Amino acid sequence: MELNRRFSPLNLLMLSINGMVGSAWLFAPLYAAKIAGAAAIIAWLIGGVATAIIALTFAELSVLFPVAGGTAQIPQLSHGMFASFMLSWVAWLSALTMAPIEVQAVLQYASTYFSSLTHLVNDVPVLTLTGFFWATLLMLGLCFVNIASFKGLIRFNLILFIFKVFVIILTVAMLLRVSYHPTNFIGVGNIFSVSGWQAILAAVATGGVAFAFTGFKHGVELAGEAKKMAIGIPLAIVGSVICCMLLYMGLQIAFIGALDPHFLTNGWQHITFKGDVGPFAGLAAFLGLVWLLKLLYVDAVISPLGAGLIYVTSTARIIYAMSQIGYVPKFLSYLNKQKFPVAAIFLNFALGMFLFLPLPGWQAMVSFLVSGMVISYAIGPIALLCLRLEIPNEKRAFRLPAANVLCTLAFYFCNLISYWTGWETIYRLSIAMVIGFAFFLLACVRGRLKNQELGLRSAIWIVPYLSGLVLISYLGAFGGKNIIPFGWDFLVIGVFSMVILRLAIATRLKFSPQLVPMQTETVAALLVE
Repeated sequence: MELNRRFSPLNLLMLSINGMVGSAWLFAPLYAAKIAGAAAIIAWLIGGVATAIIALTFAELSVLFPVAGGTAQIPQLSHGMFASFMLSWVAWLSALTMAPIEVQAVLQYASTYFSSLTHLVNDVPVLTLTGFFWATLLMLGLCFVNIASFKGLIRFNLILFIFKVFVIILTVAMLLRVSYHPTNFIGVGNIFSVSGWQAILAAVATGGVAFAFTGFKHGVELAGEAKKMAIGIPLAIVGSVICCMLLYMGLQIAFIGALDPHFLTNGWQHITFKGDVGPFAGLAAFLGLVWLLKLLYVDAVISPLGAGLIYVTSTARIIYAMSQIGYVPKFLSYLNKQKFPVAAIFLNFALGMFLFLPLPGWQAMVSFLVSGMVISYAIGPIALLCLRLEIPNEKRAFRLPAANVLCTLAFYFCNLISYWTGWETIYRLSIAMVIGFAFFLLACVRGRLKNQELGLRSAIWIVPYLSGLVLISYLGAFGGKNIIPFGWDFLVIGVFSMVILRLAIATRLKFSPQLVPMQTETVAALLVE
């Protein structure tokens, strides 16, 4: 049984935007401002431009090979089984974090009125037993909406999209109209200092900025179910990044401008007000906008759950693809009558619940997700350059201009953003990667991959790449030993990125049409459409 091609270009675009506009808009402007002050506006610009360049590489690949779970499938075409497994493992594990993040955001906002949902541990809101119970119900609800019906999913997504975008635009307009203090933007000048730049870049990685743009991958994972792929996939992948960058920059400007100057007396990092778990709600309450406050609390439930719903949809496609390849048991590719991957959805639910324990609080979950997700992004520029060399004359309905330059920049940005998340996050991620390697060995021992080429030679770049990121993070200025000081780390990562990129291209797999996943089209149709 195979997945259907059912998502129109508009469906895909709204799904991607809906996936991006979740808890990030409720929390990221506060966390980014605490880290970088008024210069947080620059962080959104950097994050948006970097993500757009990365997204462009996936746009060409996903139109050329429109398959479900592209994160798992595309690396297999360029570098074989082992590279595909390690990158899809990291991508799946980080994407798995998304639904719990959004549920955590809902309960964190709700705890303003229902204090039994969370309690503070080292100043971080952590779920209580009551909160964990409600988290379970919400996570189950996201799963059931996903498997109920396709039409219901699309209609529900449309309603969520309209409501969420309307509330954001209304919030920006009202805050700028009621309370605007130009003096709050004086701190933007910090970009001319070393500490200012370090704060801006930390805000990109750990303040929720990079996290806010991770939804562009929905277009990659759902490409196997897309209609009019040459239009729909690039529109969803790149268009969603541009639309959301404009929305988030508007929110950040409105948040900074609306703050009463006395909030900044003790510095940006000490911003506090009633309703601090929900900064925009806190501002609305402070400004006496009672009707906006009520609307924000409604949206504090709808926005995160809407994003969580889309992530349940796309994350299941990664497991579906991994199951079809043979990385995980075959039963995980089981589809119900509506042709939704039910087994994958409920596996993600079960494992997602455990993430509330080692990653308490919204910001800790976000840092882990961003670090893993951008590592999985790295295959985009690498695979694009490899496949340009292997099948140079193949017709491409969407072709990235200046591919060599943009792919090099995209790979560099991936490594920078991962590094900016800090040593504590990279350390946790390295443990997850070791666990993933153990699962790969288990799949080999059990014979699920016995008839397939493992591609160990083609994946020779994976070990120095992942271990090099860990080492640079340990020695670096973002939570590491500061042996590589801020400023010099840009050069180190630049040289490291160039070496790994060239090594990955040199060890690429010889392209074979037999490796292209069969999903309702023949190989020829996939390559030409």
